[in-house]
Amino acid sequence: MTHRKPHILLIYTGGTIGMVQDYESGHLKAFDFDKVVENIPELYQLDSVIHSISFLKPIDSSNMGLGHWKLLAEQIGKHYNEYDGFVILHGSDTMSYTASALSFMLENLAKPVILTGSQLPIGDLRTDAKENLITSIQMAALREQDRPVVQEVCLYFENTLYRGNRTTKMSAEQFRAFDSPNYPVLGTSGVHLKIHQEYLWRPKGQKSLQVHTALDNRVGLLKIFPGIHPDWVQTLLEAPGLKGLVLESYGAGNAPTASWFTDLLRETVNKGVHVVNVTQCPGGSVLMGKYKASAALAEMQLIDGKDITTEAALCKLMYLLGSGVSPRSFKTIFETSLRGEML
Repeated sequence: MTHRKPHILLIYTGGTIGMVQDYESGHLKAFDFDKVVENIPELYQLDSVIHSISFLKPIDSSNMGLGHWKLLAEQIGKHYNEYDGFVILHGSDTMSYTASALSFMLENLAKPVILTGSQLPIGDLRTDAKENLITSIQMAALREQDRPVVQEVCLYFENTLYRGNRTTKMSAEQFRAFDSPNYPVLGTSGVHLKIHQEYLWRPKGQKSLQVHTALDNRVGLLKIFPGIHPDWVQTLLEAPGLKGLVLESYGAGNAPTASWFTDLLRETVNKGVHVVNVTQCPGGSVLMGKYKASAALAEMQLIDGKDITTEAALCKLMYLLGSGVSPRSFKTIFETSLRGEML
């Protein structure tokens, strides 16, 4: 029986990983990903067929937005039956947001979608780009009993495979730029690739991939801090068209008990704005009502963000608002893990 090599599609969006040094000018320039295999000869050693496409105009990930997420989701949907896995090359600054968004947009995903990037350009002498790219392809190509080992949206960086919607960027200068504080890593790369099967997300049933591109970004983020000014909070909460809000509270979900704050928040909830309570802490979970400082929030029936990241909470809000979920069931659905993004 002829062995069929896994087919992997690289999608280049931009970012540091796609830059090389122009030694004549001394400047960084975009890497030609149409010739990715020719320019990175190590890829010839992989037991995979690798094709690549890229954004017409690669972007810095600081400019990533809903239109780009829609394009990525549509490209994966368009090529889903042609390839066994997808690797998205992306700037690290907003990679956790994109990974979170795609996890919700790609319902019933049963193949690997792995985002990766680098802290140094691919042409730099000390670059982390080649290892991240090569190992991401290897991870995406892993198969067991003719099925992909990984069947979810992941993020690979510095020898570690994470669930994408559980990650947050932790460092602007260390090669280990990301962490997953509330969920174990999915795999590691050392002398051997090791996948922790018990932590992988498994789609229920054999349903066809559904690509959702209707996102609603009429959402806001309120990070409370000591001395926060009432006028600023009021301006945000009374913003025209606001439909969803992520409240970054202290510790286990605590917030100021001053009447001006609780009154404004209660008015916002009563207007039908969906408010999600998440913790500012990198790790841990919201436990509304455990302390007196969160009793009022529990009484208001704020959405319990549990241990979700801020990045995933914002993307989940956009996804559910865009999906037209009814106000009556919105809280229940948000508090339910849809793609392994929360407890």
